[in-house]
Amino acid sequence: MLQNGETPKDLSDEKQKKNSKQRFMFNIADGGFTELHSLWQNEERAATVTKKTYEIWHRRHDYWLLAGIINHGYARWQDIQNDPRYAILNEPFKGEMNRGNFLEIKNKFLARRFKLLEQALVIEEQLRRAAYLNMSEDPSHPSMALNTRFAEVECLAESHQHLSKESMAGNKPANAVLHKVLKQLEELLSDMKADVTRLPATIARIPPVAVRLQMSERNILSRLANRAPEPPPQQVAQQQ
Repeated sequence: MLQNGETPKDLSDEKQKKNSKQRFMFNIADGGFTELHSLWQNEERAATVTKKTYEIWHRRHDYWLLAGIINHGYARWQDIQNDPRYAILNEPFKGEMNRGNFLEIKNKFLARRFKLLEQALVIEEQLRRAAYLNMSEDPSHPSMALNTRFAEVECLAESHQHLSKESMAGNKPANAVLHKVLKQLEELLSDMKADVTRLPATIARIPPVAVRLQMSERNILSRLANRAPEPPPQQVAQQQ
């Protein structure tokens, strides 16, 4: 029912504006262990600034790449590219179409990109598994001691950085304090050097992640593949 003199066209325009403002939501919670989120941030900034939402590869393309792999299988790059549901994946490569090795460039990029996504997905599942097992860092572990000392160095340097200027300006009390701080930093760095020397042997004794999580990488990939069915074609078309 139309109100206040609204016409069907007005409602249609309003709906289009609303849809255009909806933000695309897709994430892989890899805990910052891969470069994926740094890439997404840079790519999305470039896509927003240039207003080339489809021509510059970013998070949205990664979503549809994964959807294509689920539907067609791993490394079936040509089948994925030829599927109209995943036409968005072809947009970033339109400028390369005249190059002789166009298909090779495209397929290599898709393979590299999927490898990064797969790595991030595996880490996401490992983190979920670690949370489920209520695993936490051992504060007494040597690697944690190194981390603590680094935090102390950073805090000490930042909280006393003004002393160097005051010392250079001829402030004798500041100069005395600065020398004490530098002595503390020297001792902390010496301790860190000793920790780093022992670290390789310490890490070598740590059981592999798969053992601690009681889940191999193959099991993780199997869980990822079977977690949820792909949306039906008509739903995919609406989301894209």
